Amino acid sequence: MQMLDFPAGQCYESGYQNFIMAISCKSPGCKMSAPAALEQDRLCVLHFTLLLEQGCGEMRRETALGNAAQERQREIIRFISENGEKLARVSTSGLHLTDDLKARILSTFLTLMNLRENLDRAAMRSPFGRSGMPH
Repeated sequence: MQMLDFPAGQCYESGYQNFIMAISCKSPGCKMSAPAALEQDRLCVLHFTLLLEQGCGEMRRETALGNAAQERQREIIRFISENGEKLARVSTSGLHLTDDLKARILSTFLTLMNLRENLDRAAMRSPFGRSGMPH
């Protein structure tokens, strides 16, 4: 074994090459790979943003009248937070992104923010408001 130049000589070079296996996007026909932040979702950046946009649209329609139960509202808030964090990790990871993809990411952030605003407005229109208690 050949010793590498690391503190305390604790790291050794192995005889094996490290191969990084790219995880392919699971969207049919897509040849792109999933970045590290999206490996668990198995989606490329484009398909991740498209899926988020679609999900946000469905949730916006679901919550538009302010009839969503509190548990559902919490699920939506969790969805917004978790996916916003993933999107932030992807966009700040150093991954080379085209200008079109950057624009799509920014648009998707705006969609997440608008969903949260709509959820808050709908909850305030509801006779029970955000607390779940009658006014």
